[in-house]
Amino acid sequence: MSGKIKSRSAANADSITGGVSCDERILRDCHQLYTDPESGLISVAETVAVKLLPPRKKITVMLMGNHSAGKSSFINWYVEEHIQRTGVAIETQGFNFITSGRKRESLTGNATLHLYPHFKPLQEFKGVSEYLSTEICTSRQKRFSLVTFVDSPGLVDGDMKYPFDVDEVIMWLGDLCDLVLVFFDPMGQALCKRSLNIVERMNEKHGDRLRFYLSKADEAGGESDRQRVMMQIVQELCKRPGLNKCGFDMPTIYIPNPNKPSRCVNQIEEVCRTIEKTINQTVQNTLNSLEKDCELISEAITDTLSDDRQTSAMNRRARCKSCLLTLLGFTVPLALMALLVLGILSQEVLEVALGREGTETLSLYLVTSMLITNLIKFPSILCRTRPTLSGKQKRQLHEKLEYVQEVVKTKKVCCLCVCV
Repeated sequence: MSGKIKSRSAANADSITGGVSCDERILRDCHQLYTDPESGLISVAETVAVKLLPPRKKITVMLMGNHSAGKSSFINWYVEEHIQRTGVAIETQGFNFITSGRKRESLTGNATLHLYPHFKPLQEFKGVSEYLSTEICTSRQKRFSLVTFVDSPGLVDGDMKYPFDVDEVIMWLGDLCDLVLVFFDPMGQALCKRSLNIVERMNEKHGDRLRFYLSKADEAGGESDRQRVMMQIVQELCKRPGLNKCGFDMPTIYIPNPNKPSRCVNQIEEVCRTIEKTINQTVQNTLNSLEKDCELISEAITDTLSDDRQTSAMNRRARCKSCLLTLLGFTVPLALMALLVLGILSQEVLEVALGREGTETLSLYLVTSMLITNLIKFPSILCRTRPTLSGKQKRQLHEKLEYVQEVVKTKKVCCLCVCV
């Protein structure tokens, strides 16, 4: 960078000129810090029984709504390429993933799941695997290099049969997506009950991710017609429990067409700003998670080393007890000799030789010797030691602790400095 620090806007502009934006570099580097096979945080965490998930390098934005609501058209406009088919018919019958890459490519079925490991549980939904596809294009317009769009099937009421449980699949994807854009078509399908039911359910779990838009607003007639359509949609939404909140924000959007000028206010750039805000928040969340995971690993390593020191101290005490019992074991030969004497001499002879008190004292001594002998038989039970870390293992843990605290954790500060 020729010694100069770029501003965030200048760094992000690199994505348009074919370079790598600041945010893209941060997410990519953070992902690498987790997944590096030798020194990645995931492998380091596994050594101290901590499980981590790698951050994603892009945000996921799902578009949902009734059929012919303009979802595919918006994606084509955003990436400035004709990727998705558009039309009045139900063009999108499955779930299409649109993402950026180094070369133009189309994937289907299991290839899509292989590209997105965190979406692999989708194959548990009966019939959906055959209706998954991915379109990879080289566009770097706007912030597309940091976005994966999920174009969902057009939703309709009535006798329309889907080859899979479309409602549940959309709900499952809503759990993983960072942003859900709901498009309402003003041309008679905006009040599709299936769409409203899914929106209501999703709002209960992820209301902060939902954004509502009146799409194709330029086709809704005059301003009074648009207002009437918006009022109908808002009233229908407010009838739903959990959606009856004040101040519904529903910008009017449509695909700009220089050959078809319109007086309708077009707020389509608001969608772009919403996506950009989500990207910025994701970058910040990723850096915060990096710091928290570093602290979690450091604490786990510190606890492991502390537990090892305590175990070593317990083992030393156990060995001391073992030595003491071993010393007491020297009395065993005397006990055996006494048993031999008792076996040879009768009780009367012992009383004559030692007297009654002497005989009783000898008997007590023999009982004590037998007890000690029994203790010596089980030194491994009474003085059991526990395994400890080897010197090499402790050195490796100290090195990992130093690496996490002094290298990885400081990455957050370095990334922020570069992008300010």
